[in-house]
Amino acid sequence: MTEPRRRESLRPAELIGFAAVIALFAGGTIFAVTRDIALAAIVLGATFVIDLIVISMLMLAITPNKPMDGERAPDTPHD
Repeated sequence: MTEPRRRESLRPAELIGFAAVIALFAGGTIFAVTRDIALAAIVLGATFVIDLIVISMLMLAITPNKPMDGERAPDTPHD
């Protein structure tokens, strides 16, 4: 079995980083508007969790690229 490429192995870190950036933006915006650190922390945490759930569900909805017909084994029962 071949080792995963660097891009494939860093993909989860990219998605978590993307969720963290969105959460920091939301938390920073709430802190700038209300000046309440507790409310900003709650919004930051909730946004991070919600973003992780949404991104993971979107990744589950994406189907991987189908192999070309010439690459598929002839005895494969699945299309």
